Amino acid sequence: MSIRLRDLIKQVRACKTAAEEREVIAKESAALREAFRDQDQSYRHRNVAKLMYIHMLGYPTHFGQMETLKLIAGSGFPEKRMGYLGLMILLDERQEVLMLVTNSLKMDLNNTKNPYIVGLALVALGNICSAEMARDLAPDVEKLMDSSMAYIRKKAALCAIRVVKKVPDLLEQFVDKAAELLNDRSQAVVLCGATLMLQIVELEHSMVVKYRPFVSGICRILRQLLQPGISPEHDIGGITNPFLQVKLLRLLRLLGKGDAHSSDVMSDILAQVASNIEGARNAGNAILYECVQTIMGIESIGGLRVLAINILGRFLANKDNNIRYVALNTLAKVVAVDTQAVQRHRATIVECVKDADVSIRRRALELVYSLVNEANIRTLTRELLDYLAVSDAEFKPDLTAKICMLIQRFAPDRRWHLDQLLAVMLQAGSYVKDEVARALLVQLTNTPDLHAYAARAMFRSLSANGDSASPILVCTAVWVIGEYGEMLLPELGGPLLPGEAPLPVSEADVVSLLEVVLRRHRAEAVVTEHVLTAAMKLTARLPSQLARLKAVIGRYKTNVQLEAQTRSCEYGKIFQHDRIRPSLLERMPALDEAEWLKANNPDAAAAAAGASGGGSAPGSAAASAGGAKSANGAAAPAAASGSGVDLLDMLGGSPAPAAAAAPKALVDDLDALLGGVPTTAPAPAAAAAPTAGLAPMAAAAAAPAVSDDLLNLLGVGGGAPATPVPAAAPALDPLAAILGAPAAPATPLVAPPPAAAAPTIVAWQGHGLSVSFTLTKPQPGNPAVTDIAATTTNNDALEVTDFTLQAAVPKFMQIRLEPASGSVLAARGGVVSQRIAINNTQHGVKSLVMRLRITFTINGQTHEEMGEVTNFPPGL
Repeated sequence: MSIRLRDLIKQVRACKTAAEEREVIAKESAALREAFRDQDQSYRHRNVAKLMYIHMLGYPTHFGQMETLKLIAGSGFPEKRMGYLGLMILLDERQEVLMLVTNSLKMDLNNTKNPYIVGLALVALGNICSAEMARDLAPDVEKLMDSSMAYIRKKAALCAIRVVKKVPDLLEQFVDKAAELLNDRSQAVVLCGATLMLQIVELEHSMVVKYRPFVSGICRILRQLLQPGISPEHDIGGITNPFLQVKLLRLLRLLGKGDAHSSDVMSDILAQVASNIEGARNAGNAILYECVQTIMGIESIGGLRVLAINILGRFLANKDNNIRYVALNTLAKVVAVDTQAVQRHRATIVECVKDADVSIRRRALELVYSLVNEANIRTLTRELLDYLAVSDAEFKPDLTAKICMLIQRFAPDRRWHLDQLLAVMLQAGSYVKDEVARALLVQLTNTPDLHAYAARAMFRSLSANGDSASPILVCTAVWVIGEYGEMLLPELGGPLLPGEAPLPVSEADVVSLLEVVLRRHRAEAVVTEHVLTAAMKLTARLPSQLARLKAVIGRYKTNVQLEAQTRSCEYGKIFQHDRIRPSLLERMPALDEAEWLKANNPDAAAAAAGASGGGSAPGSAAASAGGAKSANGAAAPAAASGSGVDLLDMLGGSPAPAAAAAPKALVDDLDALLGGVPTTAPAPAAAAAPTAGLAPMAAAAAAPAVSDDLLNLLGVGGGAPATPVPAAAPALDPLAAILGAPAAPATPLVAPPPAAAAPTIVAWQGHGLSVSFTLTKPQPGNPAVTDIAATTTNNDALEVTDFTLQAAVPKFMQIRLEPASGSVLAARGGVVSQRIAINNTQHGVKSLVMRLRITFTINGQTHEEMGEVTNFPPGL
């Protein structure tokens, strides 16, 4: 026999294992099946109640679904109440048996004796009705919206929401009914009417035009709700019916968007809501938040927007983390609308960056990034640097990246830029990316006035923080000291800049610092490589310390680090040729990423390719990587690697545009240094002879071409006219052999024909961005190589951040992407450039084709786009 529901609950709670519970449920389910077969009417509602409890525990109850329909078909209210409750819990709209209840629902909707039975039917229909039931019963629901009882009108409006969701075609017949409910005397009915209007507008946006005439009425209702004591039964925390106020504000936002007249009508009431509602409790905060959303979503005046942003500023001072997070999210959305108003709360936002909650910190940091401009960069950077020193380790990568990006974008002058990046490297150097240091050095090489100041600043940093300095700081400082080391001396460094303290340094102090760096960072190979190169450069800048520097370099000829050993051996070879050593170690020219890569052969420059050429990337791999075996098995230096300070940087220049004559003594020294290249053309058989010196050389090189090319590169020689190279004796570039790049045959010095304009194509467009390709052929004798200058332009009114462009080509092509010029595109005209080099091994047979993957963030939302470029001009 079936037990009572209370006893069943006790038995289930007393079970200690899942097996015991299953046994109890199985026994009770069997008893219920037996009771359902007996057709006993007196306990049917109790049995259905137990069935619902078993269903909530997760056990099958399909055997009792028909019992709920029998209860619904009953005449009494208690039976119908339990039947409809069982219907909503045990069945859903996918059950076919649900169609059997349609007739009972229709009868109960038209019940004139008991309005509560009508309410039960409306609730059940609003919860589980299917599309077929909605079509059949929609006229009855519409008729009930005119009922004399507010109880029925309210439930009919809620049921209509379900009907229009299931069958949007029925929306038209509820449009006018929903608007009429706004004039109801019952606030509950008005709330349901506003909810129905919101659903209708969401499903059919064109209905906004039809509902706009009701804006005045909605404003009148809101004005009444602001009066204290108007409806005590709906009062929550001293605020009258906050749920209705939120719904009405949301409805006003939809009606006022894009319409100046409607926005003007609702401006007064929005100002009253924003001014009169107190944010001491959550009910008031909810209304204020919705009011802010409405003000920023309509065509409001500037003063009203300032009022809304001031409310968000008060939210930021709240102790509740949820409220502050909501405020930061909203400010991030509205900062593009009224930046000046948000700027007033800059101090509070910066304080949120220091919050204990990581979510608030991240949102505040993104907002700070949006607020920075040229006027406040100094203040905000100082505050962010102060926090960087004490921030958590997991937060430092994001914070460091943001600070570096802000400094690079808004730096008021180059000295400040250098000082701030140096401060970032001191505090969080391990999180600073190589691209940041590379950009700093590129800028420094183009600012002669800061060379001495930079050398002194880097010397101070290394001296004071040698033990704790990160590799990126050490490599950057060593590079600068090696390049401008003689300027550390007071007599050569020039006058001090305003506010700079004197730095009494001798030549011996400079070398001592390098020795200290080598001792403290002996385990870091990249630091050792940079120090060796800096020491080699200083041999030409600090002549009195030649012997000491030579000893420092020679100490690594037997080092276990292959790269350090290779450098030590190569630099030791240079010491044997003192006449050309100063020329080899000249200071690097001003580096410009785009221009440097454009002026050099992409294939020959592959080893030195970096955003600013090979020598401006501290922290990278070094100059001559590995060793190539010569014909006799001896190890010979190989090509320069793709980053770090390579031999080309040490030589100090790029190929000069015109050849120059050179003294024969200098030519002889260069020949000896480069591996014994003869001054006269030898027999072809000599090519197989063992190589000597630094690198294997092709024995068929002609002496005039060797001397002219090297002298051009080194910048040595006068203005003597160049001798054309005979076409029968193509010369190989000896410097290309040192760097490991393929040597290109020399060509007669004949004026080239005027170059045709480089074709430009549009590779991709979307989200306001446009990616264009400018195509050039850098090697006239090798049409398979194509140089692409990719330019991305932001034509939208929103700033684009975290921009990356990636490309892929078929297997028969080789592709090389250089670092982009940045990752942020300012609104209305922001540009990011990137260079791509492609070698089509099947040129003339298959055309160029490329697939692009573009990722970027707009207004906090990340996008990832794919595209295929097939519109390359024929012949490429």
